[in-house]
Amino acid sequence: MRIAIVGAGIVGVTTAYELAADGHEVMVFERGDAVAGGASFASGSLVAPALVGPGPTLGLVEIPPRLAGLGLARWAWRQRRSLRPGAAATEARTRLLRLADAGHARLQALHAELGLDTERAEGALVLLRRKQDLDRARAPIKRLAELGVAFELLDGERARALEPGLDAAVPLRAAIRLPTAGVVNCRQFAHALKAQAQRLGAQWRFGATVRALRAGTAPAIVGDDGEHGFDAVVVAAGAASAELLAPLGVRLALAAVWGHSLTAPLREVDGHGMLGPRAAVVDERHAVTIVRLGRRVRVAGGAELGGDAQTLHEPTLATLYAVLHDWFPGAAQLAQAQRWKGARAMLPDGLPLVGGAGVDGIWLNLGHGGGGWTIAAATARLLADRLGGRASAIDGRALGIDRLR
Repeated sequence: MRIAIVGAGIVGVTTAYELAADGHEVMVFERGDAVAGGASFASGSLVAPALVGPGPTLGLVEIPPRLAGLGLARWAWRQRRSLRPGAAATEARTRLLRLADAGHARLQALHAELGLDTERAEGALVLLRRKQDLDRARAPIKRLAELGVAFELLDGERARALEPGLDAAVPLRAAIRLPTAGVVNCRQFAHALKAQAQRLGAQWRFGATVRALRAGTAPAIVGDDGEHGFDAVVVAAGAASAELLAPLGVRLALAAVWGHSLTAPLREVDGHGMLGPRAAVVDERHAVTIVRLGRRVRVAGGAELGGDAQTLHEPTLATLYAVLHDWFPGAAQLAQAQRWKGARAMLPDGLPLVGGAGVDGIWLNLGHGGGGWTIAAATARLLADRLGGRASAIDGRALGIDRLR
């Protein structure tokens, strides 16, 4: 089949590779000038299936009154309703965890099969500063055990042995060790996989803004240079997807939940080597991740509903600086820090949409939320299987558009 993909973030890139590997002719349309230039550019890069949930996994959603119109307020209400304790919320968490496990496994398989060279580190620690933090974590720990997730509850001393750079002056009551979690540079991976997809024949059109979609037995993309026909069109444009799909009668409650990150070079001290984390730590109290990316450190967190890419949320950035200083004081060259903000497209129930759009010729792979980097490889493989008319090893139940009707 001749298949178009709208969007070249991590979801679009992994989808392009899987479809090209299946023998399809793939063309990717991206309004930016490179892959992973939007929400995938400076994401937290933590791959941790155990931390993926149906709501924002890092931080609380804030609705600034000057930005949040009735639509966003309604979206937030629908999200809170979907996350209320009960069978539906439990099922959503279980499905996302299984999907995250499949995504993690597929990421590892792609690295091995293709010999990809990206910045990586194994393992993650969820840091619990106080007894209250440990008490609050009891219920999630119990759920992890019930679901068969590999983890280990450590005291502070054992946690510091795994991450010796942690400041000894900061209280650390306990930590949850996630041995199967780790760090993979999302943007590096996207560029490496793009090259592999291109080797298989995938074509990339950058600076190509898609103005409209045409559904039907011969679907098409309408751009500034005219109309391009295909056998199928996959929409993987993140937060911009809803606007493209609405004229087709596909109306999605898709919200942009903004996250922030700081990335800075690490300091090197004679006799101590490179400062900072060995792999990844998560500050549970502030819902902030700190990861090593080669010779750099990245601190990520926060979730803001409403706003835009240009307006940074200074209180969130202040929290990122403070948490980094708490655990790894002086480790980073903050004068060279890159400050970034990106949108995570999310539906109220926290599950992605994977499969047909309900109109002929249009397919969806979107709405991944805060767990997008962990589950992207799984949804790409699942969509490729569905487009190819094959049964998939990945459980895609409840990920279709029918659940929203």
